[in-house]
Amino acid sequence: MGNPNPNKSGLILYKKGQSGNPNGRPRVLPELNKLLAEVLGEEKDKVTAAQAILIALRAKATKGDVRAAEVLLDRAYGSAIQRQAATTTSGEDAKTELTDSQLEKLLHAITKPG
Repeated sequence: MGNPNPNKSGLILYKKGQSGNPNGRPRVLPELNKLLAEVLGEEKDKVTAAQAILIALRAKATKGDVRAAEVLLDRAYGSAIQRQAATTTSGEDAKTELTDSQLEKLLHAITKPG
């Protein structure tokens, strides 16, 4: 896909209301979901594969594996919200919402030569 409206700096500008990803997120193959359900549901010694994975993760987490603990906790309770702050070069808090005219001025300022 070519740039719908390229400018000098290589930024792509989309028309208001136009998506940068018109086709959306790719669909998951239905066969993959079925295959995963079958594989994770398989039992060995009355323990499903999914249960075995969780048991292994729990064992690693209790031994101090931070990544294993993070995976378990994120799946059980959801991942923590990560807030970020930004300031401008003048030290002011950065605005999170800009009007079209403010955005155009900003774009012009960062793309003008010199």
